[in-house]
Amino acid sequence: MGHGHSHSHRAGADDGVEINRGARLSLLGLLAAVGVATLVGLALLWPDGGAADDLQGSVGFAAEGVTFPEAVVDEVEPVCASAEVSPEEEQCGRIMATVDDGPDKGTEVAVEVPPQVTASGLGEGDRLELVRQPQEGGEASYSYFGTKRTGALWLLGIVFVVVVVAIARLRGVMALLGLGFASLVMFFFALPALLTGESAIPVALVAATAIMYVVLYTTHGFSVRTSTALAGTLAGLGITALAGWWAVRSTHLSGIAGEEGGFLTTFTPSISFPDLLTAAVIIAGLGVLNDVTITQSSAVWELRGASPTMSRTQIFTSGMRIGRDHIASTIYTIVFAYAGTALTLLLVLQLYDRPLVDLLGTEEIATEVVRSLVSSIGLVLAVPLTTAIAALTVPPARQEA
Repeated sequence: MGHGHSHSHRAGADDGVEINRGARLSLLGLLAAVGVATLVGLALLWPDGGAADDLQGSVGFAAEGVTFPEAVVDEVEPVCASAEVSPEEEQCGRIMATVDDGPDKGTEVAVEVPPQVTASGLGEGDRLELVRQPQEGGEASYSYFGTKRTGALWLLGIVFVVVVVAIARLRGVMALLGLGFASLVMFFFALPALLTGESAIPVALVAATAIMYVVLYTTHGFSVRTSTALAGTLAGLGITALAGWWAVRSTHLSGIAGEEGGFLTTFTPSISFPDLLTAAVIIAGLGVLNDVTITQSSAVWELRGASPTMSRTQIFTSGMRIGRDHIASTIYTIVFAYAGTALTLLLVLQLYDRPLVDLLGTEEIATEVVRSLVSSIGLVLAVPLTTAIAALTVPPARQEA
């Protein structure tokens, strides 16, 4: 016990474990080099502010004179498509609402809406966003644009922040700050750079690396343990980028699987959509990689602290037993997350009279399969890499007295 006590108070210790000086310098030197390369990448790929400003907001959303006033729901009235249609077979509905701003404020209007809107639970007092189209020599016409959800979304966001801070305390606050930094990187660097035609894969790698440097150190503190997790995360990002690049090209995916892609091809023809798909896979893997690598790094440190006589090989083997359990659970997380986002599409596929295997080659399904598999490959390989880096970084085994 006396040995364990003195061991936990040695100079240069990391959470009770003395760090090998050579391994620490090698690790920190490598991370410093990658950090400098990231800063250089940010400088080289930083978007042209003027070009980005010209593109952002350059596409007209509606015809001239069309406005989008808010309205308050007075009554939701089901309306049948014809007199012969029973209420159970209704195809449309109508909402009576009072315009709440604009030149017709206070006017009650009737707005036809799709059946799914009335089925969503709208009631008196809820707010809508309408489309107001002026008419020459007559009253303006109104149509339904969307349901105002801002209040509920703000409430949900506040509850999220309160729960995170209440349970995780300082770590939670730092995680939220890291999330804020990640948002700044995405909205002020990555998205404008992609819009202005910068190469998508380097932009995604530089953005992801910058985010991970700040997020990991902000949330988990400056330590060799965190640096080990960062090194494993960067290795996982590199593997994900290479696997994604190969998978997208070998499957000949266009990267255009929905209306949004078609829209972008019209207004931003300089974007390489296969590269954009690879970039999306890289960004999507950030959170899972962060989770796995910090867990593996912490596991190795705890193993060395609990058993200072274990060899590096034994520590790696024990750490990998933990890692395998984490891999299994995290792969479920990745696959089911993608399945959840594509649930509507999966239901539609059930209606077709072709086997699911034959439909895997469609752009929509193949895209989701590539995303899931590439993210999983990067995740799985990051576990042994992080575990090995951590096992090499902790001090060698001590001889038993």
